[in-house]
This record gives sequence, C-alpha cells and structure tokens, in this order.
Amino acid sequence: MDMEFHEYNFDGLIGPTHNYAGLSFGNIASASNAGAASNPKEAALQGLAKMRAAMGLGLKQGFLPPQDRPHLKTLRALGFTGTDKQIIEKAGAAEPQLLANCYAASSMWTANAGTVAPSPDTTDGKAHFTPANLAANFHRSIESDTTARTLKHIFADEKYFAHHEVLPGGIHFGDEGAANHGRLCENHGETGVHLFVYGVDGERFPARQKRRASEAVARNHCLDPVKTIFIEQSKTALDAGAFHNDVVGVANGSVLFLHEQSFADPKATYAEIRNKAPFVEIVEAPAGKVSLEDCIKSYLFNSQLLTLPGGEMALLLPAESEGNPRVKAFVDETLSKNNPINRVIYKNVRESMRNGGGPACLRLRVVLSEEEARAANAQFMLDDEKISALEAWVSEFYRDCVTPDDLRDPGLMDESFAAMQALTDLLGMGAFYDFQR
Repeated sequence: MDMEFHEYNFDGLIGPTHNYAGLSFGNIASASNAGAASNPKEAALQGLAKMRAAMGLGLKQGFLPPQDRPHLKTLRALGFTGTDKQIIEKAGAAEPQLLANCYAASSMWTANAGTVAPSPDTTDGKAHFTPANLAANFHRSIESDTTARTLKHIFADEKYFAHHEVLPGGIHFGDEGAANHGRLCENHGETGVHLFVYGVDGERFPARQKRRASEAVARNHCLDPVKTIFIEQSKTALDAGAFHNDVVGVANGSVLFLHEQSFADPKATYAEIRNKAPFVEIVEAPAGKVSLEDCIKSYLFNSQLLTLPGGEMALLLPAESEGNPRVKAFVDETLSKNNPINRVIYKNVRESMRNGGGPACLRLRVVLSEEEARAANAQFMLDDEKISALEAWVSEFYRDCVTPDDLRDPGLMDESFAAMQALTDLLGMGAFYDFQR
C-alpha cells in the first residue's frame, strides 16, 4: 500500500523580544518601522491565530520554538564580560546597535530556517535538512547553530531524517533557506521538481541567495539533477525590495503563483519548468495590474498557497493584501478563473508585516509520510489544546510594548529567559538553550 504524505507547516513561534530595530538592509518594511514600539504579545498571538486558521482548513501544523534572546553567547564572544546583567549594561552603553542585533526575534521567520527535501525526492529515501547560514545579516547569521539544534531535536530519528551542516564560506555561499526554494509536484508523495532561485547583486540592494549555495544544498540533499532547476531572480524585483524570492512568488503542488517580473528570463524559465513539470499551472500577475510596489507593500506573493484536503487550493494572505484595491482585484480575478486556487483567507499578521515578514515568511514547509510524522517529536505538532497552552504561555510572559530603549534594560532579558525556561519546561526540552547551559 502506498504511504500517504502530508505537508506540515512549521511556523515560527514569535519570541518575547520581538522589536523594530530596522536591522535588515533591503527589507523596506523593516527599515521604515525602525525605532517604533512593538507588541511582542500581540505578535505571538497573531502568529498562533494564523496557525489555528490553517488547522481549521484541515491542514497539518507544527511550530519551531523561539531562539534565546538576548544572545549572550555572541556578546561574550565579542568581548563583553561580567555577569549577564553587566554584559547587557556594557553592550547597551558601548554598542547599542550590536545589542539590538543580539536581541532580534528574527528566527520567527522560519522560511529562512533552512531548506528541506522530502523523502520521495532523495536518492537515499530520507528527508534532508540544511539550516541556512543567513550570512547576509549579522543578526540572522547568529541563528544557525540553534536552528540546527532545533531541527535535530524535532527530527531526530536517523532512520528517516538526514541533517547537514550549515554551508561554509559566509556571503560567498550565502544561503537564506526555503524563502528562495519551491517544490512542484502532482501530489505531496510523488517525486517533485525543485526550484532554487538565486540572485545577482542589483544596483540598489545586494543578493542574499547565491547560486553556488543552492547548488550545494541540492547536492547534499541527493536531488535528481533532472528534476532540479536553478533560476536567476530579476534585478528589477531585487531592487524593488524583493530581498527573498518568496516576496514575488510561491510554488505549491501543481501551481506556480508569481509576479511577471520575478525571474531574470521568464520565457526560458517557464519553458524549462514546463519541460520538467509538464503538469504545472503558472498563475502570473501582470505588472500592468499589480506593480512590484503593490505586491511588496501588500505581500501578495508572500502568501501561503495551501493544498486543502479536497485537493483544491487556498491562499492565506495578510490583511494588507485585502486593503490594496489593485491586489484585491487581482486575487478576486484569480479565484474566478479555472485554476486550482479557489479560496482566500485574509489574516492579521501586522506585527510581523511591520518588520518585513508575511504569512509565508513565518512557516517552513516539511512534507512527511505518516510514518515519518510519527517519528518526529510530537511536542512540536499542534492541536487545539497545544495552541491554547501556547497562547496562555504568551499571555503570561510577554510584554505588550517593547521600545529600543527597553533593550538596554536587563529586566527585559530576565523576562525573556524566564519565558524561555517555562517553554522548555512545557515542551520537555531540558537544558536546550545556551543561557540554560
């Protein structure tokens, strides 16, 4: 009997130090909200509400825990000494921007956590994971060690799961994970065609995903070259603010949903995709109907394109897409046409959006057989009861306002570590984080 496969979305649980420090060059929303007051409690509850909405559609949902912030291990490595409190006070006085980097809650965007290849696509029949090095931004580059530890903690059984080291070489092999990767397939359990999108530096912004990084991940994941495509992102999209390809396009199942200016050579790229995935339906937004500015402000393509249990597809979009009349008109037109996309759900993830991350940024897709799912750590697979427990945890431990000045207060560190200690207790993780060791 054929094994049944399901796609699990592992969303990032937003951490208690969520703040707007404007650390991500090339991310227009992040830069425009730098210095504003954030609401970590609301951010985390919005994220959990999105997870609950996906589950309400009959989908499988997991989560990745936040990382420990402030990251004292990094501050110590950079020469700050003393007690934990003294380290925060010294860094806040001497290097407030560095301290902000070590407080970033950016691991919430698990589309950048790594790249995943499901077992139907790999020559060894295992699901493969490579954590992203996120070398383009310092505050994100310090995530990779904990990300690797998290993925190994959840997917520990070596019979089913293979884990690779973070790619070496820094920005020369810059790897931003699944935000620049898509998979096309007729159903989740069949062999898929992998799309790896890389960039070449634009005039305004640098490219974060390097072709050689994507090629290395494909090799490590034992993918068939015949079913692997490397695609150059257009510099026009990059310079407009599409710092990851998932800002201008998303692939799922038999559908590629994207802006017409996503790729450097769309005609040749579409021909190659249709050759390797003849079942594909390409749903393209013309620039004349939806400009790059519109799609980047609304995060139309940073949507979750979800295959529902009945086989049809739904778009899970941020509320900003509904509020943009040109984007809303294009979505309505798409739903009215003869393609698999026939439902839309708009969700408020505004706290994430203001830092430059939409619904698709908040999730890492992992396709698992039922047997593989049973081998994964069940604590990170959600049901209504677990979501309610996480909502109660957030409500108890999170602040509803964090300003840049708060980062210099050791009290925020104490609250954050207390929250993370309670979470590890709740999930039976033991002494998982650096601050606990």
